Amino acid sequence: MIYEGSIEANRSQNINWLENVRRRNQWEHFRQSSVSEFRNLEILVLRAIEHEEKVRRSAFTFDDEIEKINLVLDRVKLLRSQRAGFDIQARDGERSTTAAELSSGESELISLAIEIVYFSYLCKADSYKDQENWLLLDEPDVHLHPDLQYRLMRLLAACMKNTRGRVVIATHSTTILSSLFDLAEDIRIGLKQMEERHVKFQSANQVWKSVLPVFGAHPLSNVFNERPPLIVEGEDDERIWQTAIRSSQGRISVFPCVAGSVQSMSEYEATANAVVKNVYEHAKAFSLRDGDGTLGDIGDLDVVVRFRLQCRNAENLILTDDVLHELGIDWEALKERMEKWIHDNPEHPQHKDASKLRDEGWDRRNNNLKNLRNVIVGVCGSTKPWEVAVGRAIARLPEMRFSSEHCLAKYLGDKLVEELELLKGAENRQSTTLADAID
Repeated sequence: MIYEGSIEANRSQNINWLENVRRRNQWEHFRQSSVSEFRNLEILVLRAIEHEEKVRRSAFTFDDEIEKINLVLDRVKLLRSQRAGFDIQARDGERSTTAAELSSGESELISLAIEIVYFSYLCKADSYKDQENWLLLDEPDVHLHPDLQYRLMRLLAACMKNTRGRVVIATHSTTILSSLFDLAEDIRIGLKQMEERHVKFQSANQVWKSVLPVFGAHPLSNVFNERPPLIVEGEDDERIWQTAIRSSQGRISVFPCVAGSVQSMSEYEATANAVVKNVYEHAKAFSLRDGDGTLGDIGDLDVVVRFRLQCRNAENLILTDDVLHELGIDWEALKERMEKWIHDNPEHPQHKDASKLRDEGWDRRNNNLKNLRNVIVGVCGSTKPWEVAVGRAIARLPEMRFSSEHCLAKYLGDKLVEELELLKGAENRQSTTLADAID
């Protein structure tokens, strides 16, 4: 990743020189040429700013385009330089680093990111914008962790949007394929068989999206970065969080994983910690345990952030003000109906549990409600499954209807609410782009 003046000289003498040398298999100076493209990218960006009056009046600069490249990097970042090319700096401080200190994966990411951003600007340039332009990427996944593959595809999809650019990728990576399903439009897939000279492409459909996970094709960065795993004790908890995720329209982004029991939680947490810490960059996982009579936070396990419900079990969330509102009732009205139900159903199998709830002072935080959950929902007059009611109430937490000691946020616990940003609004904050500046 160093600047070589001879590349610029050859290009200036022969306009087709770079195209010709890049047709060679494994051209050894490819990355040096990407450094030259960085200088050309700066020229294209500055010209675009010069030609657009709205952009000139905005805060948009070439640094915003450099930040796009930096978003795919973890350990280092690029800085504008007074010299040819760019400077490289470690993210953990002000220490500069050299091209020789970069890993092969970092060099590849920088090179590919520059090429992608540069190509997107070429597609908008006057001499190219009225024609169809093609970017060919041969195995861009080489040397890259799955999460870095996802970041690269995210950059690619963002740069190609609203251009006349088309991209052909040759890859063995199902992670790249699955990532593009989530990130880009008009995806077409062709399977190349040995000895075949023609490839038939077909549009990606739901069948592809359903089958790919069988081959480990979840975009893993979605799991560990975009959608960290949330380890929960049982299937009821899983249904709660699946409902919360769907109802939040993407604002809540976790991947529920059922441990099966409280005894299994520690093993699941240790396994998640080992995978996340040893395979992925700057990722974390979450774990949520029932209170089971113990309130207060639980310590984290390295990169696994652990929570404890501030109530006995997930079923106690039903009796929070938020969930009761979701079920169309309030606490005082529910107590009246429960009193009547206890009086009218002395032979019911749950009569004893209901009486215990009443006789112990209607302790809705600490009483064991596992056997009463469906009775309570029925008394409320709702046909909605209790897990759905709780999940929808979690998704609606930003509305903050309730703030009493028995509100949903208090039962979930401050740590969980803050880490998962459950009170955060749905608005998306994105970095500035040239298109934003023009708008």
